[in-house]
Amino acid sequence: MRLRNGTFLTLLLGCLCALFSLSWYGAFGGHKGDVVDFYQREFLALRDRLHAAEQESLKRSKELNLVLDEIKRAVSEKQALRDINRTWSSLSVSIVMGIPSVKREVHSYLTDTLNSLISELNQQEKEDSVIVVMIAETDPQYTSGVAENIKSLFPGEIHSGLLEVISPSPHFYPDFSRLRESFGDPKERVRWRTKQNLDYCFLMMYAQSKGIYYVQLEDDIVAKPNYLSTMKNFALQQPSEEWMILEFSQLGFIGKMFKSLDLSLIVEFILMFYKDKPIDWLLDHILWVKVCNPEKDAKHCDRQKANLRIRFKPSLFQHVGTHSSLAGKIQKLKDKDFGKQALRKEHVNPPAEVSTSLKTYQHFSLEKAYLREDFFWAFTPTAGDFIRFRFFKPLRIERFFFRSGNIEHPEDKLFNTTVEVLPFDSLQSDKEALQEGRATAFKYHRTSDGYIQIGSFSRGIAEGEVDPSFGPLEAIRLTIQTDSPVWIILSEIFLKKAD
Repeated sequence: MRLRNGTFLTLLLGCLCALFSLSWYGAFGGHKGDVVDFYQREFLALRDRLHAAEQESLKRSKELNLVLDEIKRAVSEKQALRDINRTWSSLSVSIVMGIPSVKREVHSYLTDTLNSLISELNQQEKEDSVIVVMIAETDPQYTSGVAENIKSLFPGEIHSGLLEVISPSPHFYPDFSRLRESFGDPKERVRWRTKQNLDYCFLMMYAQSKGIYYVQLEDDIVAKPNYLSTMKNFALQQPSEEWMILEFSQLGFIGKMFKSLDLSLIVEFILMFYKDKPIDWLLDHILWVKVCNPEKDAKHCDRQKANLRIRFKPSLFQHVGTHSSLAGKIQKLKDKDFGKQALRKEHVNPPAEVSTSLKTYQHFSLEKAYLREDFFWAFTPTAGDFIRFRFFKPLRIERFFFRSGNIEHPEDKLFNTTVEVLPFDSLQSDKEALQEGRATAFKYHRTSDGYIQIGSFSRGIAEGEVDPSFGPLEAIRLTIQTDSPVWIILSEIFLKKAD
C-alpha cells in the first residue's frame, strides 16, 4: 500500500507540474517564461523531496518489519525454551552416561567398565541415572552377540532401565574410503577418528531427551566411589549457568559433562567438521567461536574459555585400556590426578588371622588386602587352594562381599570358587535354626571339616548375607574348586559385623 500511495503521489506531482506549466504558458502567452521556469523548478524540487521522503519511509518500514520479525522470533524462542524447560523438568533422571564401544583386536574392557560404574552407584543414584552403551559396529552378528552378552551379565540393570544397549544402522556411516588425509595421519587413523566423531554425535542425540546432564565416557575406564553424586553436586553448585563443559578427567573426551540443552549446538558444530579434526580439538574450537575476540590476545581468550570449561579435581575416572580400538595402537595414557584408591574400596574389616595356600606375587599379600593397603595377587590356583579369614574371637557376621580382578587386570578373577563359613558352635547353630522353624543350616552343603557353603563367585564377585541362625563364626573361607588358567587378584574384601 505504501508503494502504491508513493507512486500515486509522484505521478500527482508530475501532473501538477505539467498543469502549472501549461496554465502559466497560456496565461502569459509565453512572456513569463522565467517565472514558469522558477515554479517548475520549485515543484520539481518538491517532487524530489517527497520522493526521498517516500524512500526513507520505505527504509524505515523495512527496518520496522525486521524488528517485528525479531520480536516474533524472540517470543517464539522464549516459548520454545519454556517448552524445553517443561520437558527438562519432567525428565526422569539427572545424568545420562554415554559409552561408545567398538571391537578390539586383543581385549575388550567393556564388561569391567560397566562393573566399575554400576558397583559404585547406590540405589538412589541408580534411579537417578542411565548408562547408554552404544555398540558402534556395522556387523549385525557382532553387535547382536555383544548386546546379548551385556543383557545376560546385567539382567537386573537392563530390566530397571539403568542400562541401555543401542547400535546405529549400518547406513548411518558415510563412505570412509574417500576421506582426505590430514595432520600427517595415515588414512586408517583418519577413518578411526572420523567414525569416532560420528559415534559421539549419535550417542549425544540419543541421550539428549533422557536426562538433564550428559556425561561422555569410554569403554575402558574405572570410576571412583560416589562419582555420580560428586558430578551432580558440582554441576548444581556452579555460580553461573554459562558453563558449557565440566571436566571430571583430564584425558581426551573422558568424563566430560554437558547440559542436555547444549547438545544440539555441539552436535551441529561437530558434524560440520567431523572429517577434519578429533573431537577434543573441535570442542576447543566451539569455545573459541563462542567467547574469543580476534582483536584480543591468546591469554584473554584462555580466560574467557575458562568460564565455559571448568575442571574438577581430583579426577573421577581413570583410563585403563592398553589396547586401543585403533588396530595396532598401544596407549598407556593415565590421569595423574586420579590416584590409586579406586583399585580397592575403603572397608573396615574385623580383626582376623589371614592365610592362604596360594603363592603370593611380589608384595601383593593377603594381609595388605585385608587391611585395605593393597590388593592380593597370586599365581595360578589349583583345585583345593583356599583363602581363609579366622577371627581372633567368634563374631556374628551380617554380610560378605568379595571382588576379584581389577580394571587393570580384568581377567585375573576367581572362577568356580565357593564362600564357606565355620560356625563356632555347629550344634548350637543347628538348634537355633530348628527353634526358629527354619532348617537353614541343613539346606547348605557342609564340608568334611565342618564348613558350610553359603555362596560362590559369579563374574568375579561373591556377595550375600550370612543367616543369623549360624551364630558367631569362627572363620570364613574361599575354596577354589577347579584348576584355573589365570592368576587371581582379590581386590576387595568386606566382612560386615552384625550390630
